[in-house]
Amino acid sequence: MTIQTSVALAPAARAISVLGGDLTERALRLHLEGLSGVDAVGLEQRSAALGTRSIKTSSKAWALDKIIQLIDLTTLEGSDTPGKVRSLVAKALTPDPSDPSTPRVAAVCVYCDMVPAAVAALGSAHAAGSDSGVSVAAVATAFPSGRASLRVKLADTADAVEAGADEIDMVIDRGAFLSGRYGQVFDDIVAVKEACLRTDGTSAHLKVILETGELNTYDNVRRASWLAILAGGDFIKTSTGKVAPAATLPVTLLMLEAVRDWYRLTGERIGVKPAGGIRTSKDAIKYLVTVAETVGEEWLAPQLFRFGASSLLNDVLLQRQKLTTGHYSGPDYVTVD
Repeated sequence: MTIQTSVALAPAARAISVLGGDLTERALRLHLEGLSGVDAVGLEQRSAALGTRSIKTSSKAWALDKIIQLIDLTTLEGSDTPGKVRSLVAKALTPDPSDPSTPRVAAVCVYCDMVPAAVAALGSAHAAGSDSGVSVAAVATAFPSGRASLRVKLADTADAVEAGADEIDMVIDRGAFLSGRYGQVFDDIVAVKEACLRTDGTSAHLKVILETGELNTYDNVRRASWLAILAGGDFIKTSTGKVAPAATLPVTLLMLEAVRDWYRLTGERIGVKPAGGIRTSKDAIKYLVTVAETVGEEWLAPQLFRFGASSLLNDVLLQRQKLTTGHYSGPDYVTVD
């Protein structure tokens, strides 16, 4: 296959600021392939060391509440119904009915056709960007495979935004990326970003899912992270949760290093969302430590860091109750969904 490296790419502002006026496939390729290679041993050793950090008991209560505030509470099953989404929203708003001090999650994440149900269930609590409100995130662009035409992907995105989605989680075309068609992936992200625009001039936030479990190498994860940022992504996200491995600490560390380097280069903060496989508060705390040590504690906010999870919240609630009472509750203390 011949890749036409001279073809102009969509004029994304970030890419122009870094690559200059010659925004072509060739210029993008030279930039991405010119990134330094990843020291895999060093990356894994550093993530392992960060994963062994302990926090004081006095800080654990803060950490557990912070985890809840950073969760995108998710249901992405073919069997999802409006009733299940209403139950999810109820849990997002009141995670622990026995303890009104329990904070709310950052967002609920659903399929595009479930957005109206989520918005209706949230009611006045649907307040994107506020400290007390809960946002609605929608997975789009033929999630999880990404195997659809761009026309279909854009319609998918526009429908979700029109229905009230505050955030769009799109998947990149991994086949195109792995084939070296970086320009196609870049243009897709730019187009989806444009489809996030609302009629009032505001825009839904765009999270770009790299599906790192299919990218094969750390070097590819670094290149895909930079590509997504250059194309306009507000967040870079590890996984759909439908492919193993999903989120891992080394991969998340690598993506955090990418947004750190972007911030040092431009002063602009980009978010990171590990998703899939993070099920316990113990594991989630490792991610909090990694964020704080890599990009700084200012990233520990819903605008810059999220956990994509369905079962994590239950474990956090059990651990939170253990701190309060000194013992674990029975299995019926938390809801299954």
